[in-house]
Amino acid sequence: MAFKTGSVAKERFRKPYLPFVEEPRRLADFTSLRERSSKCDFVMTDRNRIMGDLTIELTAIRGFQASEIDHSNLSITNNHETEEEELAHHNSQSLPPVDEGWQAWRFLAACFLLECIVWSLPFSFGIFQSYYQESPKFVSQSSSIASIGTTTIGVSYFSSPFLGIALQRFPRTRRPCMYLGLAIMALGLIGASFCDNITGLIGTQGVMYGFGSIMLYFPSNLFIQEWFVQRKGMAYGIMFAGTGFSGVGVPFVLQWLLHTYGFRTTFRVWAVVLVVLTLPILHFIRPRLPVTASSALRPQDLGFLKRKSFLLFQVGNILQSLGVFIPSLWMPTFALSLGFPSFAGPLSLAFYNGASSVGVIIGGHMSDRVHVSTVILTSTIGCMVASLVFWGLTSGQAMLYVFAILWGIFAGMYNATYSGCAKTMSRLEPNSALDTGIVIGIMAAGKGIGGVVSGPLSEKLLDVGWKSTAEFAYGTSYGVLVVFCGMSAAFGGTACVGRLLKML
Repeated sequence: MAFKTGSVAKERFRKPYLPFVEEPRRLADFTSLRERSSKCDFVMTDRNRIMGDLTIELTAIRGFQASEIDHSNLSITNNHETEEEELAHHNSQSLPPVDEGWQAWRFLAACFLLECIVWSLPFSFGIFQSYYQESPKFVSQSSSIASIGTTTIGVSYFSSPFLGIALQRFPRTRRPCMYLGLAIMALGLIGASFCDNITGLIGTQGVMYGFGSIMLYFPSNLFIQEWFVQRKGMAYGIMFAGTGFSGVGVPFVLQWLLHTYGFRTTFRVWAVVLVVLTLPILHFIRPRLPVTASSALRPQDLGFLKRKSFLLFQVGNILQSLGVFIPSLWMPTFALSLGFPSFAGPLSLAFYNGASSVGVIIGGHMSDRVHVSTVILTSTIGCMVASLVFWGLTSGQAMLYVFAILWGIFAGMYNATYSGCAKTMSRLEPNSALDTGIVIGIMAAGKGIGGVVSGPLSEKLLDVGWKSTAEFAYGTSYGVLVVFCGMSAAFGGTACVGRLLKML
């Protein structure tokens, strides 16, 4: 590294004031000088990042005027590592604030809207299921219809950890990944409009839409960690609430489109709406921190996969997910089987989705303030009561709507615990490099396993039959689903047992 000065500067730059000038080796030497000496005040300006040459302007030295320095001859050649350190220092002075400020809230609002758009279709699949089962084109394949919806959710959730690891390793691909995901989703919907069988719908509406949705959606999960730290649970809760918020009105829109224009036109219209609404939103979903070479190609620490704490959280998560999607799949069909009006199915889904948006906000807020096992216990008890009491005793519309609201609230709370699980694991091993985004992705993969299995499993349970002389929903063929959902909710509380055993 070379250091040059003009004649005036040479005369003034002498020991004991600047003893390191003869052999300066790193820019860090200047930082060290600021800490040791009260005689100097340096203002460092990056003049040429591309060539790696940094010009250091000495604007004020006690007893030495800046005008006496020959700035044109004062330069320092630095290596790539020092360049990144200086760039990071410069950027830290101009980054938007964390956890507050209009930029953070604008970003969160965009994430909320993206959540609304991406997940409104999968979480309203009960409307499609009811339509497909009544359609002469698909009635002969009715035993596989539920697999379409669970494939969409399962593929998107199960792909999360693999995509998350790739995006962490290659961070510059995050925003391009979102646009590619949007294109795959739109193509999946267009492809579904040309399908004539359930297998084709599983491949397009299921696999293509599911994989495209996680490519579009998951980068926002990584960006949100840069914008929110102390309020991370609350931020995730608000973002996740977008799913339930959109689910209040979308079921009615889908039912109207399907029964008025058919599934082909519905898919094509939805593809256009998807692209038109999403493109402007993506402009505001950006990272807070600049990407540097040191942050890219960084290997991920997956040692937490062997910890007891993670295994407790993940086992409960998978068992809970086996039943959590079943009500949203079967409520419209269940309502028709009891002779309720045609609007009862979409209305129950609307209540469920709206309550879910409230539940995830409550769960995220609680995760920031209490131990995550407390949130899980609250969700577990609430889901058990909702299923075994309110769904099981349903005989009229009012009870069905109460069940939908309670199930939405308490199931939604469970969805908001993933960031709290990561926080608890970090607290147990503070020296580990735990990435919240990767933890959320792997937990989502566990939920995806349950999501994929729950569709065919629920169909098999209904095919086996339910022999009961009980009244209300327990006495119908759906009684087996009522009991199964209650049991899966109970097993979802394994983390609570782990805390009692001092494992968390």
